[in-house]
Amino acid sequence: MTQRPDINQLSADQLRALATELMDSLDAKDQVLGRKERELVRSNAIIKKLTHEVAILKRHKYARRSEQLDAVQGKLLDELIDSDLAAIEAELYQAMTEEQKAARPKQKPKRTPLPPELPRTLIHHEPENIQCCCGYQLKRIGEDISEKLDYVPGEFTVERHIRGKWACGKCETLIQAPVPPQVIDKGIPTAGLLAQVLVAKYADHLPLYRQERIFGRAGLEIPRSTLAEWVGACGVQLQPLADALRNTLLEHNVLHADETPVSMLAPGKKKTHKAYVWAYCTTPFSDLKATVYDFAPSRAGEHARIFLGDWQGKLVCDDYAGYKAGFGNGIIEIGCMAHARRKFYDLHEANKSELAAKALEYIGGLYEIERETKDLPPDKRREFRQTRAKPLADALHQWMLAHRQKVPDGSGTAKALDYSLKRWEALTRYLDDGAVPIDNNWVENQIRPWALGRSNWLFAGSLRSGQRAAAVMTLIQSAKLNGHDPYAYLKDVLTWLPTQKNNAIDELLPHNWKPAITSNV
Repeated sequence: MTQRPDINQLSADQLRALATELMDSLDAKDQVLGRKERELVRSNAIIKKLTHEVAILKRHKYARRSEQLDAVQGKLLDELIDSDLAAIEAELYQAMTEEQKAARPKQKPKRTPLPPELPRTLIHHEPENIQCCCGYQLKRIGEDISEKLDYVPGEFTVERHIRGKWACGKCETLIQAPVPPQVIDKGIPTAGLLAQVLVAKYADHLPLYRQERIFGRAGLEIPRSTLAEWVGACGVQLQPLADALRNTLLEHNVLHADETPVSMLAPGKKKTHKAYVWAYCTTPFSDLKATVYDFAPSRAGEHARIFLGDWQGKLVCDDYAGYKAGFGNGIIEIGCMAHARRKFYDLHEANKSELAAKALEYIGGLYEIERETKDLPPDKRREFRQTRAKPLADALHQWMLAHRQKVPDGSGTAKALDYSLKRWEALTRYLDDGAVPIDNNWVENQIRPWALGRSNWLFAGSLRSGQRAAAVMTLIQSAKLNGHDPYAYLKDVLTWLPTQKNNAIDELLPHNWKPAITSNV
């Protein structure tokens, strides 16, 4: 132990040296304490950050990790392969010339007769004129009969089509009424049954193997391979409608965009990888009620650029980098206030942060103003926002700037504040345009059917099957947005589609369709 010197016996120079030594020692200890204090602050910030992340992770539900295909997934894969083959066959048939179609060998389908106990509706097809061109009266000499399986919600019936044969006794001319055009030529399904299969698969999320069992309980043996062929053929026929709706959507100046992952089978492997469904829709303030889905093999931003093309307008989206390239080409970014709010909500849920609670109170005030303006026209909504919401938003901005200087970098609080501060201009652009919404929640609601469906589909079998699902779900979701029953809409569309002219295809889009058209079905 070092003996303490007797200060009374020290000279002035020795006292000065001792004082200097003590001051140096104190400075060194202050530096050590300061370093340890900074380390403690940094450690506390890291602990809070990790605690915050753990709390968020605990709130999420994780899907199963295994990507191996089980028996149920195998059934789904069979369905998708059959659907893809049928779609390819339908596309090839459409590309054929009339001479190639005529030269194509005709195969008589082998079908199980429809159950005799099902109620039957007789539909007669007779020529409009039963007088031969030679002036002689035609005589009925027989008839051809074909049966189609129809479905109205809750009941199967059979349409019995009777086409009378009329012959001229003088010149032996034979006349029959033409076969009504169908989406699936010479098949047994009516437009009503096809609509039911599509709605059950894409709106009610029932895979075809489950529908096969449902039909089986009704006494109908319809293999899921046949159902898959119907789905594939319908997908090809409905694609032009989805394309036309996309063109109509891009005529509007304000759009929402979002994306969600869907597992897709990797070619040649028994594993899946992440594909993505991109959703684009008009705002709740728009006269057009439409949602268009785009299925892509990845989340690369090029898919958004390809879909939007040369469109220039205001895009409401989250902060995903895939949209950033478009913002340099005439597209204006509109931030999502709900995403900013979510950062503070997660922070408050994790540690009951008073700062987060205050931010939620500010943002809640902005949403309360939005609820008051939801029924106003755009010009009145903008005026109301400028008067009421803009001062509140400015106060929130100043409050965030002041508190950001008080919190350490890297903490959960700092991240929540930085998210809003870095995107403040985009987050508040809605204040200057009454046609722009405050957040991106509307499109998140539109993309929810995919989240529900993937728990039943499990994966997409190919890019083609994903694109087919996107086209059909585009029409189903848009029909719902316009207040239509998806079954009634698809039944009518599939009835009229074979005879609809290409230049009149817009008449069958959900926002133009009128249920009264079904009176001819």
